[in-house]
Amino acid sequence: MQAAATLFAEHGYDATGVAVICNTADVSKGAFYHHFASKNDLFVALLESWLADLDTRLESIVLEETPFPEALSSMAKMIDEIFLRYRGQILILFEFWMQASRDPEVWNAVIAPFQRYESYFAKMIEKGIQEGSLADMDPQAGARTLISLAVGLLLQGMLLSRSSAGSSSLNGFGGGKPAQKSISILLDGFKRLK
Repeated sequence: MQAAATLFAEHGYDATGVAVICNTADVSKGAFYHHFASKNDLFVALLESWLADLDTRLESIVLEETPFPEALSSMAKMIDEIFLRYRGQILILFEFWMQASRDPEVWNAVIAPFQRYESYFAKMIEKGIQEGSLADMDPQAGARTLISLAVGLLLQGMLLSRSSAGSSSLNGFGGGKPAQKSISILLDGFKRLK
């Protein structure tokens, strides 16, 4: 899976064949097909693996029962950690989205998490409104705003890390902690909404 993730990020889904994946991973095609029915199945398994990691991190924040502003700050730190952890493979996220536009199986694997995260963030916002840490607002719209910010930060990080060749950081677009700074600005806006 690691070999495939690297190859998909570097060359794209369409340009990466099963033979190249097997050669890079030093496994036979028989071994590949023992674990995956197709390249597409491997692709979806990669997406599900990444999302499982993200879900585990989000669940740990929920279990802490912290007020919304602190929980959101924890999530921003998590986004910055994800930038650093997956910096060489951020491009594969865009491969997931491109492939989703062409393949219903990948589409379902991509859209389900967006719906899950929208529901998750909407519930957090509702809790923030109830606890008085947020102004009254449409929780669904707030959730979509948070997701849009996260996706935008990923895109910005990918574009700017590629434009500054040789840069070892995705943090060139806002200082040391871009997600934390962006979430702080957004949170200030959520607090002031009337």
